[in-house]
Amino acid sequence: MAEANLEGGDIALTGRITSASNATFLGTIDDIAVVYKPVAGEQPLWDFPEGGLAQREVAAYLVSESFGWNVVPRTWMREGPFGRGMVQLWQEIDPEQGPVDVVPADAVPDVGWRRVFEGVDGQGRAVALIHEDSHELRRMAVFDVVVNNADRKGAHVLAMADGHRHGVDHGLTFHTDHKLRTVLWGWVNEGINDEERDGIDRVRSALAGALGDALRGLISDLEIEALAQRCERLLSEGRFPAPHGDMPATPWPLF
Repeated sequence: MAEANLEGGDIALTGRITSASNATFLGTIDDIAVVYKPVAGEQPLWDFPEGGLAQREVAAYLVSESFGWNVVPRTWMREGPFGRGMVQLWQEIDPEQGPVDVVPADAVPDVGWRRVFEGVDGQGRAVALIHEDSHELRRMAVFDVVVNNADRKGAHVLAMADGHRHGVDHGLTFHTDHKLRTVLWGWVNEGINDEERDGIDRVRSALAGALGDALRGLISDLEIEALAQRCERLLSEGRFPAPHGDMPATPWPLF
């Protein structure tokens, strides 16, 4: 698909995701499936008073590209049927895979999974929130710390058939205050590895050049400064953070 077509071709709407809290449409650009979120359809949020959810989604993609890990599908700003908004390439998930799950507390697999916390379901049964102990989700967890993701729900982790995992829905990111709310807490206080450190360092270095320039106009200068500080802190501490602060550590609902 040529760049000019994605940037300027007509978006033909094919449906709407009614469960989304902001206006979210499915569509195509010359038979390429996309998600379209117009700025005009954003709802005001008390903890993100500046708004700009579409811009934050694009900013998250740019940071993902600097990591080099392909966490966020290609995302860009452009005009659409309801005005300017965010457009993202649609991803076909493998319904047989579930990287994040809630299972009976006594049925957590011994290998390949991380237990986040335990609770009880609507019937009073003990259950556990778990996620894959995988290379791909570790990368996503590092990405979420850096962008200060306040809304990493289980459904925002997309399982690709080839084993890759994409992260989507990054409108609640880059706040200057600590806002990390995620279901990917399985590596609390464990050390980051060399490959993860290299990715963080690529983002930190890029903020002084092309990435910093690209982010200006999408998020504020203070948010860019806070992003750089999170990179520095993660590199200095060398480990996955633990939940802290007064806000809940996980989003609700979880999925």
